[in-house]
Amino acid sequence: MIQTDLSELTLKLNYKFKNKDLLSESLRHSSFVNEQLDTDLQDNERLEFLGDAVLNLVVGHILMQRYPELKEGDLSRMRANLVNESQLASIARGINLGSYIQLGKGENQSEGWNKQSILANTFEAVIAAVYMDGGFDVVFRIIEGHFSFLINSVTTPTANHDFKSQIQELVQMEYRSVPIYKVVHESGPDHDKTFRVQLKIGEVQAEGIGKSKKAAEQDAARKGLDILKSGPG
Repeated sequence: MIQTDLSELTLKLNYKFKNKDLLSESLRHSSFVNEQLDTDLQDNERLEFLGDAVLNLVVGHILMQRYPELKEGDLSRMRANLVNESQLASIARGINLGSYIQLGKGENQSEGWNKQSILANTFEAVIAAVYMDGGFDVVFRIIEGHFSFLINSVTTPTANHDFKSQIQELVQMEYRSVPIYKVVHESGPDHDKTFRVQLKIGEVQAEGIGKSKKAAEQDAARKGLDILKSGPG
């Protein structure tokens, strides 16, 4: 499952590392390190800590630039809706990050490479590795690139809060029908389930993923809104 050649990952990140050891460290889960005889190996938890701070700084900076009229509370809520486990895991899946994460046997058997928390944490660690290797301007460009679609979809402080309500209003006004949500897949143990929900509005379909049915429905509604707002074709 694990990809040892990291060249494809660096292409998706759009960054070439000077110190490749930093990238390797960012992909090394603690469960893997705990099973190794080499006690000098570092897991990615310190990088994860730094990456969380870097992500919040950069996304906060972008939001302040784009919304100079908004107050601290609104900016904080917007950032929290952008920099969270669900969004980070979604971005991580987009670059196939799970196939590069080094995991211990137990985590591999429980499909740890597809867990929201592990994907999100590893993405944070990768961001920290980029920051340490290339500096702030480089990591700013990369974060802005990966978050641009999400940030561009935010038009007002409240636009983030309830995608289901937004799509309900839009559909009732323009399509004269109601959105239909259906759970199409559940995975993971009871304490760490992931739900996949399908949204149907006439011919339009979208799927969302979340750690609860409600979160998956919101994700599906967000994607459905993007499809509807982009128009026909």
